[in-house]
Amino acid sequence: MQKECECIMFGKLKNLFSQPGITIASPVSGTVVPLAEVPDPTFAQGILGPGAAVQPSEGRIVAPANGTVDMMFDTGHAVSMTTSEGAELLIHVGIDTVQLEGKHYKACCKAGQQVKKGDVLIEFDPAAIKAEGYQIVTPILVCNPDAFTVEPAAGGTVAAGDALLTLKKK
Repeated sequence: MQKECECIMFGKLKNLFSQPGITIASPVSGTVVPLAEVPDPTFAQGILGPGAAVQPSEGRIVAPANGTVDMMFDTGHAVSMTTSEGAELLIHVGIDTVQLEGKHYKACCKAGQQVKKGDVLIEFDPAAIKAEGYQIVTPILVCNPDAFTVEPAAGGTVAAGDALLTLKKK
């Protein structure tokens, strides 16, 4: 009887620690940058939520998961979405790029739109944005950290669609 109870308890503990995580893919190809190294205190201090950033090597942002677009900023520099698992994400292309008022950005989605992982959300011109004096490092944030733990899933170089973050429901 004791052995049977130990097996059941071990099985429950094993399930507790081996819950599969929710993968949030990189929305852009490039080099992963720890959020703390993003040159903007709002992002670096995690004020808007935990996550990671990518220094883009291309000018295309794709959906990092299946879900719904909550807001496509008029300027095209940022998009928020809720994944099918309930994670609220913000993808912000560049630092202070709202000041470009949409120049060099093209929104490819709209609020309320259902998207699948890999669907194009934003197109932008990295060289033109840099030429205007802006950095294009792109934070990817989880804006409801009360519902999820957030862990980095990648470092170094990533392709759009590669695992970037792993989330677990709290």
